[in-house]
Amino acid sequence: MKSIEIIMLPVADRQQAKEFYLKLGFQVVVEASDAHGQTWLQMGLPGTSTSISLATFQGIICETADIEADINALREQGIDVEPINKTPWGQFAWLKDVDGNRLCLHQQ
Repeated sequence: MKSIEIIMLPVADRQQAKEFYLKLGFQVVVEASDAHGQTWLQMGLPGTSTSISLATFQGIICETADIEADINALREQGIDVEPINKTPWGQFAWLKDVDGNRLCLHQQ
């Protein structure tokens, strides 16, 4: 894994949360409908590469240069990783830590 790319924050009302984070100085990075008709809202601070996504669930998305190699390495250590999901936005593979927190590997 190369870096933490996106931290997903669960919010009850995306528009209210968006307005709050805009007041804090965040900018909209991406605001678009996803494949399920839901709005993907990603915000970040100017000059930074890590961003937040105002979502319906929590998770951390980590960028990787080689998702298959990372998955194989994790599985060799006994970590259960879901199959790769290929989308127009890249490849994603989800896993959970020991407390059930969701983590995701993402390769462009």
